Amino acid sequence: MTTYGLLIFDKAEELDFVGPWEVFTASAMVRDEGDRAVLIAETTGPVRCAKGMRVLADHTLDDHPDLDVLLVPGGYGAREVQPHNETVTGWIGRTAADVDWVTSVCTGSFLLHAAGVAKGRRVATHWGSEDLLEASGGVTVVRDARYVVDGNLVTSQGVSAGIDMALWLVGRIHGRDHARAVRRYIQYEPAPPYLADEPVA
Repeated sequence: MTTYGLLIFDKAEELDFVGPWEVFTASAMVRDEGDRAVLIAETTGPVRCAKGMRVLADHTLDDHPDLDVLLVPGGYGAREVQPHNETVTGWIGRTAADVDWVTSVCTGSFLLHAAGVAKGRRVATHWGSEDLLEASGGVTVVRDARYVVDGNLVTSQGVSAGIDMALWLVGRIHGRDHARAVRRYIQYEPAPPYLADEPVA
């Protein structure tokens, strides 16, 4: 059984955790092996995310089950607020030492940096925050990859890149054929419109 723990906090970017949540829970359904995903927050109250979505966590930092995977989302809260919250960064540092995989989406890498988890590692983050993270020192920011694997640390670029990262991870844990089945189940076949600017009429 694989237990995925997704940290949430005020001003977290919604799709940063909801996208991987969909992948992890779909993976559990496809496997039918008791895998689970849980949301974890500092307190029991509602969390108001970056775009206004309100979410209730399943557990707090003190009462969650043992985790195999930790996911840290990004958003304003990850790069401006939570890095200064020693309760959260301390929990990330301790939890990261005990799990098999540590992951982040978007500017969640700033929280991993603040917790000391990303020190000396290769990481990805949202394109608009790459310079700021690099200026923080102690990490090598990779600018040309949707997600970056450095040992058991997997960091991804902004928002939708977290889905790519989560699919890679379930494939790494449960095999590529399983990941392909999950991708088919959620019908994830990116073909975004407007890949290039429309011609001027």
